[in-house]
Amino acid sequence: GTSEWLASDIVEACEIADRLGLIRPIVEQSQYNIFTRDKVEFEYADLYKKYKLGLTTFSPLAYGTLTGKYSSGKPDGSRFTKPAFTNRALVPTYEERVEVADKLKPIAKELGCSLPQLATAWCVSNEHVSTVLVGASRPEQLEENLQAIEFVDKITPEVKAKLDAIYKVVPTVPEMNPLAYLRKRHL
Repeated sequence: GTSEWLASDIVEACEIADRLGLIRPIVEQSQYNIFTRDKVEFEYADLYKKYKLGLTTFSPLAYGTLTGKYSSGKPDGSRFTKPAFTNRALVPTYEERVEVADKLKPIAKELGCSLPQLATAWCVSNEHVSTVLVGASRPEQLEENLQAIEFVDKITPEVKAKLDAIYKVVPTVPEMNPLAYLRKRHL
């Protein structure tokens, strides 16, 4: 498998594997959540059919911003009070994400689930996603995250449209790996 690869690199790996009689990558591990969708929903679109690529995704709660716990600020000891997260390198749109999470809460309530369950069920509802990796710092969080499976069927096209109306996704063009051309010439 691969992890966080560009689609062009996965295609290249599949072509090299075919040429050398090797097994192709069969699964990509990619970040996927309501905020981070480009690779899974746009960039990899052709790979699902052409190469039968499967997906294992991570960060369904978007570094915790889809838990709702940041609505009233940053709780002491939480991820966003730590230096790695305060410099905006990992999550440059923290404030926007917290605002969006607050707007998603009524949808979760309407479905009878928590915000983390909504976010995780939304990820699982993508037909190309085989597995969603969840993280938890306490057993109760793990239990809550795992209960998201009970709400996957409630993530209908109408619910997805409501989510999309709250957070509009604008696909971006992926960066090209500058070494891809050289590898293609020599492999």
